[in-house]
Amino acid sequence: MTLLSHQQRRMRLCVISSWIALVLLVAWQQLHEMITLNNLGWTLFFSLPLLAPLHGLLKGNRYTYAWATLCVLPYFIIGISESVSNPSIRNWALSLLGCSLLWFFALLGFLRVTSPNRSQQE
Repeated sequence: MTLLSHQQRRMRLCVISSWIALVLLVAWQQLHEMITLNNLGWTLFFSLPLLAPLHGLLKGNRYTYAWATLCVLPYFIIGISESVSNPSIRNWALSLLGCSLLWFFALLGFLRVTSPNRSQQE
């Protein structure tokens, strides 16, 4: 196992923190009124794109960080469309949009600081 630099650890913490924020936002939207078996099922369904890369993110697998950028897309699209079309959940949708962008840029930041070409240049 390789040792991560301070900057790499900080970016990894940002990735995991923004991932947790996205999971909590998705769960809150589904469960804030009432916790039922049906709502738990929908929460799991809407969280699947976030749960897919979890194992690789926790292990620090750089390849997982790369393809996890694609998992941001559903939350980005929902955030934009709901913030424009549904005033009753606009605040939640804007929060989802912000967290999805934060997660995306954190993933890109981690990929940048762990780039093999970067270590060769320094």
